Amino acid sequence: MARRWKLALGLMVLAISAACSSAPEKRTLQYMNQEGFGKRYIGDAEEEDYVSIGDRIRVFDVLNPEYINSDVVVQIDGSVLLPDIGSVRVAGFTRSDLRAVLTERFSLYYEENDIVVDITSEGKSFWVVGEVQSEGRKPFTGNQTVFEAVTEAMPKRTSANVGRCLLVRGDPRDPLVMLFNMDDLTYGETSANYDIQENDIIVVPATLLAEFGYFLEALLFPIQRVLFSLGGALFGAQNGNQQGLGRGGIGFGAII
Repeated sequence: MARRWKLALGLMVLAISAACSSAPEKRTLQYMNQEGFGKRYIGDAEEEDYVSIGDRIRVFDVLNPEYINSDVVVQIDGSVLLPDIGSVRVAGFTRSDLRAVLTERFSLYYEENDIVVDITSEGKSFWVVGEVQSEGRKPFTGNQTVFEAVTEAMPKRTSANVGRCLLVRGDPRDPLVMLFNMDDLTYGETSANYDIQENDIIVVPATLLAEFGYFLEALLFPIQRVLFSLGGALFGAQNGNQQGLGRGGIGFGAII
């Protein structure tokens, strides 16, 4: 009887530990509470639109359109060159920040101005890698979720482990790796449908069976190359012998 109680207690402990290990980490929960998840419908959406290297910026003055009307690309040092005020560092500024800075700088030359700033994002991107049909760099347009990104990348049906996908946010001071399950998202458990940020990496891993297949392929690849080379050499030698016999036959006939 005592043995049964010990066994039941052991199973209970294992169940609790398994539940704890599958639950979101404390740091992930804190991130979700602070940053939110899924699509955001509150707050200032403009604050998500900041200037990055490679972006195109149009600066226009409603009151002085003949003097201030520029369409420039942010250079590799994060700056743009504008008439009258020269080089201005703009990388990292939001639209409202940049408008305030340019209004102040242009006020030295134009007492009255009404600066309009338009940002066209060209340089922002994130990455989807692993067992997907469309792998590589993806344009970051803002307000995108991991579910959208993985779905658009088209996971491979026979090899993608969609239940163990990863969102990697490689901040040099505070790197973050978050696990999410595409099947759970599909069936309504959207608490892990994280918002994507610029330079995020989404990893769709292979299933255990696919990993084993890749291992065997890598293991047998050198042998396959050797066999292929030997087969080619044997075929070439056999073909050469047949041609030699043919030439001999023709010569013999000529002699006869």
